[in-house]
Amino acid sequence: MSRVTLSRYLIEQTRSNNTPADLRFLIEVVARACKEISYAVSKGALGGVLGATETENIQGEVQKKLDVLSNEILLEANEWGGHLAGMASEEMDNAYQIPGKYPKGAYLLVFDPLDGSSNIDVNVSVGTIFSVLRCPGECFTQNDALGEEAFLQPGTKQVAAGYAIYGPQTMLMLTLGNGVMGFTLDRELGSFVLTHENIRVPESTAEFAINMSNQRHWEAPVQRYVGELLAGNEGPLNKNYNMRWIASMVADVHRILTRGGMFMYPKDSREPGKAGKLRLMYEANPMSFIIEQAGGAATTGTQRILDVQPESLHQRVPVFLGSKEEVERVTAYHKA
Repeated sequence: MSRVTLSRYLIEQTRSNNTPADLRFLIEVVARACKEISYAVSKGALGGVLGATETENIQGEVQKKLDVLSNEILLEANEWGGHLAGMASEEMDNAYQIPGKYPKGAYLLVFDPLDGSSNIDVNVSVGTIFSVLRCPGECFTQNDALGEEAFLQPGTKQVAAGYAIYGPQTMLMLTLGNGVMGFTLDRELGSFVLTHENIRVPESTAEFAINMSNQRHWEAPVQRYVGELLAGNEGPLNKNYNMRWIASMVADVHRILTRGGMFMYPKDSREPGKAGKLRLMYEANPMSFIIEQAGGAATTGTQRILDVQPESLHQRVPVFLGSKEEVERVTAYHKA
């Protein structure tokens, strides 16, 4: 039986689920950009891409060389195809305008070009996260600049989302709103090949991911929930849990997507003015869309993440995502 490449899968989706052709082309361009980023990541010190730059992003975080390179790769790959009205990136202060010499299309692309880049220098898995939205008709124009308001749509409005993970294998996890499919990069073939169909988050979980060094700063509901996990068989949950923490959201969520568990990045008391650490548009929304499409759930603790109305491009939120049972429990503790 012949292997199903990403291109073939997308063509079949166009035929069977009426996936628009311009969305198919857009996903293919993003995938090609991810292949280029994967190659740059794999070169490491040989490619002179390790280490930090002298610049910071809008969040005040020092940018890694690969952050900047990955951002440029995604911008250059997607600006000329005629599928996008604009782009937004975690690494840029404002929305990216499609150059006037290129036609504009119906979609918006939002991305974190290199999630987990703090792990680059120690050779830990990192990735690219992306989300596709439709550009509202009232915001679309071929001539004028695209404002931030065009992007401020709740996660329920996403038409596609995915992430590439650059690890022992390079994989692309993708949802078009009808389940989650996993593709593995065949470097000899030069294509992403379908290897994981209709991925489901296992309902029974015995793992969780959280940065325990921040425990003293957490809110009471999170303290209670994690305390019960750590209590194991002797606690109210009557189950022993293992903790995993890679400090790369792509890697942690990928593990949960494939073998179950719970990922948490809660609000803490050190920065009371910030609702959380992770970015709603670039990280929380696309990952929540993927997890929900795989049968899991995602919440801020008090609200479904996909229902949050964004107020700014770089808005932050607390994130709890994974199996429905665990998400429902931590939500109940927040509302108690």
